[in-house]
Amino acid sequence: MEKQILSDKNIFPTDEVIYSIIGKNRKLWENLFVMISTEFPEIKSEWRYYNDGKSWLMKVTRKAKTIFWLSLYQKTFRVTFYFGGKAEAEILNSKIDEELKYQYTNGQRFGKIRAIS
Repeated sequence: MEKQILSDKNIFPTDEVIYSIIGKNRKLWENLFVMISTEFPEIKSEWRYYNDGKSWLMKVTRKAKTIFWLSLYQKTFRVTFYFGGKAEAEILNSKIDEELKYQYTNGQRFGKIRAIS
């Protein structure tokens, strides 16, 4: 498993730090956040350092609801969504990649929710 970057709680993930880590994926990063701010202006993002995982994570929310978590890895980043059981039929009948469906149905459960990254 890949190791998350940004494990030093004294180094806040500024744009400069992020771009130095994700390299060529900068354009993908920028496109993601342009799309979010254009399509969903009410969505907020916040970087927090989590002691349990010893790393910085971005929490993206709409009102009080967490939409996804974002973490940085060497030369890339990962977006993880968590869904409850009510979403299962929608996910399995969607046109998303079969690997993502597999992640949802066979991945670790966190109470009543499961993740797709």
